[in-house]
Amino acid sequence: MDRVVLCMKWGTLYGAEYVNVLYRAVRANLTGPFRFVCLTDDASGLLPEVEAMAIPDIGLEHAHWYHGAWPKLSLFSHDLHGLTGRALFIDLDMVIWGAMDEFFTYGEGLVMLDSAPWRYKNAAPRSMSSIFAFDLGQMGYLVDRLQSDRDGLIAKYDIEQDFIHGEAGAISYWPQAWIQSYKYHLRRPLGLDRFLHPAAPSASVRVLCFHGKPRPIDLIRPPAGNWDRFPHYGRGQVPWMAEYWTRHGGMI
Repeated sequence: MDRVVLCMKWGTLYGAEYVNVLYRAVRANLTGPFRFVCLTDDASGLLPEVEAMAIPDIGLEHAHWYHGAWPKLSLFSHDLHGLTGRALFIDLDMVIWGAMDEFFTYGEGLVMLDSAPWRYKNAAPRSMSSIFAFDLGQMGYLVDRLQSDRDGLIAKYDIEQDFIHGEAGAISYWPQAWIQSYKYHLRRPLGLDRFLHPAAPSASVRVLCFHGKPRPIDLIRPPAGNWDRFPHYGRGQVPWMAEYWTRHGGMI
């Protein structure tokens, strides 16, 4: 079975460097052959190993690209540029920290990230679209459903991952031990965060999830002052994050 790693890049928030670092990090942690595809509106600066393809037009308006990541639903097209096999989608602000092979063999159908245990005990699953696996060409019904009532469904769900959660049907979830959140697992407690850098992920973690502010680049090329969201605090470059970035070809 073909293995395809997918990412997406549009607009200017994330540049080609994010894609290239992600590719190199995946290459370092995934054994055997795979294709690495970036669906993008601008392929400039991408490594030759990255296959750049256009983001399919599924009938979205400009606003839908910047509130919720609705273009992600184009990944489920009946025919995504002829790609076949098992796909693993990874957001550009994810950090690849450990072995990735099992992300292609764990579970069946759609496998997503459940963020509910990060915040609540014994809560119903909350699907996140930061990293998910699916069989290419087998979930085109999601695109069909969106196109049948685009405005009504976007108003109902607001963001794309809630649409997937509500409309995809059966969803499995990654083991919690595989993925950590910067905000919920590594950020220091209030007060202590003024004196200590965020903790580095443990060796057992495979993927580190950044969601919202801060973004990985804030820990790598820190702006002046606080780069975290008040009342949380972060200042200066975080050594373990800078080492990850440069190890995979990023610039400081």
